[in-house]
Amino acid sequence: MSSDLAPHASAAPAPADGDNRYKAVQAKLNKLGKAMSDATLELEGLRRSMQANAKNTEGVAGDIENADLDAKFVEVTNLVAVALGGAAVQVKKLCDTAQETCDLTHETKRTHSKLYGALDDIRSNRPEKTPKPGFFDR
Repeated sequence: MSSDLAPHASAAPAPADGDNRYKAVQAKLNKLGKAMSDATLELEGLRRSMQANAKNTEGVAGDIENADLDAKFVEVTNLVAVALGGAAVQVKKLCDTAQETCDLTHETKRTHSKLYGALDDIRSNRPEKTPKPGFFDR
């Protein structure tokens, strides 16, 4: 049995590089939201595949039993079916968590835009340089 899931080139879709400019943060949130949305879709596909395999394995266990083979093979095959079903349940929980994270990321992006978007427009369109953070704290 193989999986179609493949690791991405980078483990982090939006690395925390210390660039906290408005547009950089918006881009990072956008990348994170997209990555979590993609992960949700991949996890849902994995869950469905695992459920189908669990049902198929139950059928195989029945076939083994009907063929009057050793009962230990029926038991082992049933254990595999139960394990696949249990793993599918856990993948569903992970999928739900990924979807929740995706939703929260989009909400965070909207909130960030609402709080800092206008300020970024003002700062980006004026010819004067902006003081660095902490300049007025002296």
